[in-house]
Amino acid sequence: MERLAAQLAATATRPWTLMEVCGGQTHAIVRWGLDQLLPEGIRLIHGPGCPVCVTPAATLDAALDLARQPEVILCSYGDMLRVPGSRSGDDLLGVRAAGGDVRLLTSPLQAIALAQSHPDRLVVFLAVGFETTAPATALLARQATALKLANLALLPAHVRVVPAMEAILNGPDNQVQGFLAAGHVGAVMGTAELQGLVQRQGVSVVISGFEPVELMAGILRCVQLLEAGESAVANAYGRVVLEGGNPEAQQLIEAVFEVVDQPWRGLGVIPAGGLALRPAYAALEVGHHRPQLLEQPQPSAAQQPQESQEPQHPPVCIAGQILRGVRRPCDCPAFGSSCTPEHPLGAPMVSSEGACAAYHRYRPN
Repeated sequence: MERLAAQLAATATRPWTLMEVCGGQTHAIVRWGLDQLLPEGIRLIHGPGCPVCVTPAATLDAALDLARQPEVILCSYGDMLRVPGSRSGDDLLGVRAAGGDVRLLTSPLQAIALAQSHPDRLVVFLAVGFETTAPATALLARQATALKLANLALLPAHVRVVPAMEAILNGPDNQVQGFLAAGHVGAVMGTAELQGLVQRQGVSVVISGFEPVELMAGILRCVQLLEAGESAVANAYGRVVLEGGNPEAQQLIEAVFEVVDQPWRGLGVIPAGGLALRPAYAALEVGHHRPQLLEQPQPSAAQQPQESQEPQHPPVCIAGQILRGVRRPCDCPAFGSSCTPEHPLGAPMVSSEGACAAYHRYRPN
């Protein structure tokens, strides 16, 4: 680490601002104090790469409405159960405490066994995440369709990373000059999408892993590209990421989902920023499957590209600015006082990949 830090100091001739996209990378950077090892002028800002944090408030509200229905079993990944909705402030754990049937899954395919063992109930899977979890949801959709399960539905909210990176670059308050791209998304999608981003935006991108040495090596490579005036994609995670990614996973995504404009928390509607079920699988979407279960019927992402879905955070919460990398968690007046992991005001404090949670855990003062 000291050797890499010394190389960085010898390489940088001017200030540079880099954004690590993934929340897992943010936690590693804060946990190991990597940002504090960088030479003066090299600055890391934190990106929106936390699927729990960027899931639209409207989707959370719909999940809460469903979980209150006695005929529904609502299931999702663990962190999603603690994110408050925008209308009542409740979260799914609160609804479960009040009698709702809310289950935690570690794999989407567990929803199939749940539906088969409860044929008199409707099992709804709240499907969130980036290209890393979308293949598993796609596999669930294909298997549920093949089994003709009539009591399994999806509430899909999958998002795409590269369009969000482009939206940040196009934002009026953009500060990013180079990206550290998430290695696990690269393992699925390869480098083609990032090549397109580099060609359109003239930015430098380095695919990085999650270990401290991998992140420092990624930062060094990105600064080397910037100092050389090169716009390019560099793969500093070659032990995991292949140029073509995982073709089988990509084919699953392509077969089940289509690209749509999608609202993100904190970033608004991002062109091509989400994945919606293709017409062949639309019957699985809960809004299509059982629209009467939703207090306010939720149009699919494909049907609402122009509608802003900004969350209704309390005014003191600056979660939106944190998700865009404009502010840091410690800039928030509520950080560590009225907003804590036990009583979060915004999604970045809830999720195990959220930037606020990382600072609260590893750098509370």
